[in-house]
Amino acid sequence: MQYRSKIPISLERYLLSALILASLSLLYAPLLIHWLDGWLNKSISIEHEYFSHGLIGLPFATYISWTNRQKWRQLPDNSHPLGAALLAVGAVFYLTGTSELVNLSFPAVLAGLCLWLKGLSGFRLQSFPLLLVFLATPTAVPYLIAPYTLPLQKFIAGTAGFILVQFGIDVTVEEIYLLVGGRLVEVAPYCAGLKMLFTSLYVAMMLLYWTGAWVSRQTTIWFLSGTVIISVSANIVRNTLLTFFHGTGNDGAFVWLHEGWGGDVYSACMLGSLVLLLNGIEHFFPPSDA
Repeated sequence: MQYRSKIPISLERYLLSALILASLSLLYAPLLIHWLDGWLNKSISIEHEYFSHGLIGLPFATYISWTNRQKWRQLPDNSHPLGAALLAVGAVFYLTGTSELVNLSFPAVLAGLCLWLKGLSGFRLQSFPLLLVFLATPTAVPYLIAPYTLPLQKFIAGTAGFILVQFGIDVTVEEIYLLVGGRLVEVAPYCAGLKMLFTSLYVAMMLLYWTGAWVSRQTTIWFLSGTVIISVSANIVRNTLLTFFHGTGNDGAFVWLHEGWGGDVYSACMLGSLVLLLNGIEHFFPPSDA
């Protein structure tokens, strides 16, 4: 005698979805609140501030997943073994209590759920939101690459010194140090512009997806290359201004641009220029491989 559940299949799926959502909220809501609070109030570690692009990336990933909900429901239920493996890895990471591993457990669990519920087709459908979540997850990557930024620091210091000389300012450049008006300015590893570069490339990916321009390899290459140039150039100008403000004793302007809201406005304007860049590329260099 075969037992058949009296609960409709649609209701069973709804209950399963509600259970999964409730479990994720219970486990990761405190973690996400910690990230958001740290990014907004800059109360998180310097390395984790590098991932503050998650303030826009995580809501965008949620929005994409929501718009894909009809396609998700139409996919057949098909569990992939890798899903169970990722869920197990995520559980182990979470239970360790180690900050870095708990953070990484979040994208691991999300990817595992996609594979466990809908297989590879579900993973492909949600691949871009999963990528946004992974790239917004705070890790130790900035700390690991900081020791290798010395060439970039020297380049920024030398270029900033050259610009200041063109305006008649007496400046001495030595390695990563600039001396202006008897005051020393250091282009530190965390001032090398990696945070701005990470954020710029992250936003560039979002723009490519939002506009559909990613289907053109030509447009994608031009846009990402231009994004790197804009980010590096903007950081050089910012360091030049900081050196000028500090060297001339304008400490208020220095703090405003370095640690205050002026730096946020500067970064926002730089990111806004990416929209103009993409529009210009699509206008003057129409894609031929879309």
